[in-house]
Amino acid sequence: MEVNDIIKPENLVYDKPLLMNENPMHYCPGCSHGVIHKLVAEVITEMGMEEKTIGVSPVGCAVFAYNYLDIDWVEAAHGRAPAVATTLKRLNNDKMIFTYQGDEDLAAIGTAETIHAANRGENIVIIFVNNAIYGMTGGQMAPTTLEGMPTSTCPYGRNIALNGYPLKISDMLAQLEGTCLVTRKAYTPQQPSEKQKRCSGKHLKTPWPEKGPPW
Repeated sequence: MEVNDIIKPENLVYDKPLLMNENPMHYCPGCSHGVIHKLVAEVITEMGMEEKTIGVSPVGCAVFAYNYLDIDWVEAAHGRAPAVATTLKRLNNDKMIFTYQGDEDLAAIGTAETIHAANRGENIVIIFVNNAIYGMTGGQMAPTTLEGMPTSTCPYGRNIALNGYPLKISDMLAQLEGTCLVTRKAYTPQQPSEKQKRCSGKHLKTPWPEKGPPW
């Protein structure tokens, strides 16, 4: 059997999404950003929304999403992605708008913007990548760092008496009347599954176009 006998569409196991460009990934080993980029790219392509999607990237590791996904992007100030996404959606109701944020950006400096956008029922999608540390700046403790989890600023683990409790931001958002859908899913670089992809797709498809205010 020759190599050309194997290289056939029916034998394809993995293919890079067409929406992802050729830039080499710079993320740390074991990081899930690359997996999530791939799944988001696949869902957008399957929806046929390549030309109608706008992503909002803020500050932190998440900002580099624009370097890998070939869609329109707007960069927001630190923590302000939901506010920027709100403006984009109200001015471009025919577009699918999503933010791509890490735990420092969403659950620390951007907590107010996140909660109020959800409470208003804005017709946007927020993708929250929570690894429970500040990855870009040295692995410091984040609002979502779990009890006992060591970081560079709490090397013996998060101490509730000293540092307080982890912020359960997803649980908080799920209680708001304006929120349409909140789910949590583990994304591992070793084995991105169809279940993870369906979870990503459900979020991107849910607010389009039936949900949210008719701006």
